[in-house]
Amino acid sequence: QVQLVESGGGLVQAGGSLKLSCAASGGTVSTYRMGWFRQAPGKEREFVGAINWSGSVTYYADSVKGRFSISRDNAKKTVYLQMNSLKSEDTAVYYCAAGAAWGEARHPKSYASWGQGTQVTVSS
Repeated sequence: QVQLVESGGGLVQAGGSLKLSCAASGGTVSTYRMGWFRQAPGKEREFVGAINWSGSVTYYADSVKGRFSISRDNAKKTVYLQMNSLKSEDTAVYYCAAGAAWGEARHPKSYASWGQGTQVTVSS
């Protein structure tokens, strides 16, 4: 079982940037697809983006495409979510997740391990 810990959240003004990190331990992390999801108050958890095991393939939700970027450093067992041009609607708890290489990258059920989440608040 992979353990995941997110960090880097905080309060930022609209138009600003934040970089989230997800540190992984346990399991063969370098073989997992890694995903980022978010959940705003009163809303369902939604897909933000994902990256394959090597970092060569990324997926993004339409709402963040062009503003967010996912990368990974397998040697450090860390995945990153660079968030630029932040909007108030990006306010949410952001979760990192690890899953097998197969399955639908955008679906939460494709991920077996989840972090505790980190709060991102964008003020307008």
